[in-house]
Amino acid sequence: MDENVAVTRNFIEQEIDKDLAQGVYDSIMTRFPPEPNGYLHIGHAKSILLNYGLAKKYNGTFNLRFDDTNPMKEDTEFVEAIRKDVEWLCGNVNIDNVYFASDYFDKMYEGAITLIKKGKAYVDDLSADEIREYRGTLKEPGKNSPYRDRSIEENLELFEMMRNGMCPDGSRVLRAKIDMSSPNINMRDPVIYRVAHISHHNTGNKWCIYPMYDFAHPIEDAVEGISHSICTLEFEDHRPLYDWVVRELEFDIPPRQIEFAKMYVTNVVTGKRYIKKLVEDGVVDGWDDPRLVTIAALRRRGFTSSSIKMLMEMVGVSKANSSVDYAMLEYCIREDLKLVKPRMMAVLDPVKVIIDNYPEDSIEYLDVPNNQENPEMGTRKVPFARELYIDRDDFMIEPPKKYYRLFPGNEVRLMSAYFVKCESYVTDENGNVTEIHCTYDPETKSGSGFEGRKVKGTIHWVAAPTAMKSTVYLYENLVDEEKGVYNEDGSMNINPNSVQVLHDCMLEPALKEAKVGDSFQFLRKGYFCVDSKTTTEDNIVFNRIVSQKSSYKPSK
Repeated sequence: MDENVAVTRNFIEQEIDKDLAQGVYDSIMTRFPPEPNGYLHIGHAKSILLNYGLAKKYNGTFNLRFDDTNPMKEDTEFVEAIRKDVEWLCGNVNIDNVYFASDYFDKMYEGAITLIKKGKAYVDDLSADEIREYRGTLKEPGKNSPYRDRSIEENLELFEMMRNGMCPDGSRVLRAKIDMSSPNINMRDPVIYRVAHISHHNTGNKWCIYPMYDFAHPIEDAVEGISHSICTLEFEDHRPLYDWVVRELEFDIPPRQIEFAKMYVTNVVTGKRYIKKLVEDGVVDGWDDPRLVTIAALRRRGFTSSSIKMLMEMVGVSKANSSVDYAMLEYCIREDLKLVKPRMMAVLDPVKVIIDNYPEDSIEYLDVPNNQENPEMGTRKVPFARELYIDRDDFMIEPPKKYYRLFPGNEVRLMSAYFVKCESYVTDENGNVTEIHCTYDPETKSGSGFEGRKVKGTIHWVAAPTAMKSTVYLYENLVDEEKGVYNEDGSMNINPNSVQVLHDCMLEPALKEAKVGDSFQFLRKGYFCVDSKTTTEDNIVFNRIVSQKSSYKPSK
């Protein structure tokens, strides 16, 4: 292998290269093993893209496997949502290799019997609190359970009683017999099976005992033929147990566990239990609420899988935990969309402009570029009329210095149209401006080659007779950035202004053809996406993906 290429590979790829060169594995197989007890979030994206990307890079195989060993928290809703998220994130691919930990319950049970027969597992009658007490601490070794030296025959009999539903929940467990004085607490006779009389979403009532994750996971990997079990750093201390299980069960080609650092995003809620509480308390409208950073929420808001992949590539793969600012993700979506999305005119807080000297009942169609930075996207025809809408903050009666937009006596360019000059305005009884009266100069038509006087301000507009009325959601952080995500008591600092709903926005008519999931840049406002949940035949609803300007400056 070329030395220069090897240097650019991350540490996991270097280990895989070494294993292949030494003939440890003939091919590469990776997996992503989520527990179906909630929706995936941005933190999971790193593991998904890393495992899928490694399999693709080495022409290997990628498995999606649901770790459904805890039926008390799992649901088929989460299974379906996770599969959809993974397939979307990987580039709208069909994941054919979809498995469940419950597919291997019989093999896990057989593995437990094997360990008992080898004298490597025993049934323990200690309570959960007693087991915790006997386990010891980081500074003190544990002590043996009084049931640790039961005979193989008695253990087999008791485990069969557990299997047959003859033991109440919590009355007995099966433990691996390893070393109660190990400096690694995970190796101090860990529980590998517990009693739980509960129906499973996949196996129904077949089982009333269920394997623990640390016992189940290595078996799942080994049975499927996973070569490299890529997981996050919190499992580093569990690796000796992982290796112990596959070694004691004598798998021919044991998988290898390699750990990498998680990615943390600042000032967002990622913990499943916190998100679940937000959903249950009605703070958000579901696991896909666009203020969340679940993958479903990011997709609904309008983020692309390629923008999330860009973020992961910028963060990289390492052994050191790190945090990234949410602004970095916003930077990625702007970069992903800016040259490929049409730039449309949308007036979010409309006030009417009347051009007094423009012909009444006349509609003119102007050529407007679809994307000023990408001429290859061409132009479109946009209607222009005597009555228009502009954004309310593009007009002031008494403007401050360096305000170059519209005010009495000032002239501005209407984007891709004409120069207009404010002649007068009308207010209601509360002093709110209801109409702005202007005159236009027909010689200043955009593209006509006009080289006369200059104006400093350019504003966007929408023709009133053809305008499309729409609802637009403007999102901010769900939590208060200044106070942080959590209070001292564990509650969340919810931002009361995390969403603003604008009901009477006026958009150019071409947006009537927008479909769910379509995204656009609204000139001077940011990037917006058609919402999948609230859009109806009568009302197209747009979510703001991200504002126009970024506070993030990428390092060079």
